Amino acid sequence: MLNPRRMPPHRRDGFLLAAACFLIGVTFGVFADSTGLGLGKASALSVLTFTGASQFAAVSVVAGGGTTVAAVGSALLVGARNALYGPVLSPSLRDGPLRRALAAHFVIDETTAVASVQPDAERSRDAFWFTGLWLFVFWNVGTLLGVALGGTFDDPGVLGLDAAFPAAFVALLVPHVRTRPGWTAALGGGAIAVVAVPTTAAGVPMLLAALAVLPGLWIRRSRLAGPGGEDGT
Repeated sequence: MLNPRRMPPHRRDGFLLAAACFLIGVTFGVFADSTGLGLGKASALSVLTFTGASQFAAVSVVAGGGTTVAAVGSALLVGARNALYGPVLSPSLRDGPLRRALAAHFVIDETTAVASVQPDAERSRDAFWFTGLWLFVFWNVGTLLGVALGGTFDDPGVLGLDAAFPAAFVALLVPHVRTRPGWTAALGGGAIAVVAVPTTAAGVPMLLAALAVLPGLWIRRSRLAGPGGEDGT
């Protein structure tokens, strides 16, 4: 029986993160069903696209009466950020062409978050594949369940699935706050958000909070430049 407590830390983090994203998969299935997308199309999106933000963007365009071209364009625009993760993960994924092509399908926020904090290439590779495969399972099962549940509720909002997104982002954060640069950036971003949310327009707090990464990067570079290099703590 699968027991997260007996897993190595990098696998446990990946499994728990994948499990947290199950609820977002359910949310997507409910949303897709509410727009009339249907089980087949919703499942195809989850299998072939496999990036939540892009899937929500595409379905939102369709729900608003947009064209297929507009939906695909929106999905590509939102998913373009995943291309930035490639250089981060590439040193740990020096496999053959077939595995690298499959790996490209798994280069998303969650796999990058877990793999990028590992201390060596071997654990980074294992974390990437373990997280990606379990996330693929949880995401697609969640989509199926969401479509099945969506038709049984007049108002899907009663399911309270809007809490899934904050839960998933907290799960993304956990592996990073174990290091000094990570928790410095997290605390700084939280402090900025607390001040900015009631005083600035929507969207601005998120942009301002992103500045908190700078002291984290400074601490990391200082440790790398110091005697003995970086130990990740």
